[in-house]
Amino acid sequence: MKRHFLIRRTVARLVLKAVRWRAVGEVPERGVLVGAPHTSNWDWVLTLLLGWSYGIRIGLLVKKEMFRGPLGPLLRATGAVELDRRNPGTTVRALLAQAEGDHPFLLGLAAEGTRSRTDYWKSGFYRIAQQTGLPITLAYLDVPSRTVGWGPTFHPSGDVRADMDRVREFYADKTGFHPESFTPPRLREEEQGA
Repeated sequence: MKRHFLIRRTVARLVLKAVRWRAVGEVPERGVLVGAPHTSNWDWVLTLLLGWSYGIRIGLLVKKEMFRGPLGPLLRATGAVELDRRNPGTTVRALLAQAEGDHPFLLGLAAEGTRSRTDYWKSGFYRIAQQTGLPITLAYLDVPSRTVGWGPTFHPSGDVRADMDRVREFYADKTGFHPESFTPPRLREEEQGA
């Protein structure tokens, strides 16, 4: 393992211990990571520390507006990937190309799409997993237990409702920093019979 990854892993483990959070679970080599609940900017910090504590780098999709000003270089240095919400196809095509092959590839998305409560999750994680053949890993944080970690990994079956039932079951007992802002896992495609 490269020296900078060892340093990051050590720092992340020390920080998590200092703030009394635990990192748990088994990290996949490749996959699309769904991070939830997403109700605070602290979610990004904890996800970053989770990846670093396992010695990996997660390419987190972040709206391009966040890259303006002094935050931009920090986001790029930590592996964040700019997403233009008005033209997501360009970013997705580039990511699909990167996902080809057998090398480690972990793409993280906050499927809720925002830190505020809405009606639906964004379905990009599901479509990317289907298009690449990558599995979906349910990453999470749970404030009451002070746990951040890796949950189950599965390949989308194509039965959106059944797959989302699995997602709902997993996140049912996870609580974010602002529980009232959590969007329950539901895709618009479930109602369209997709």
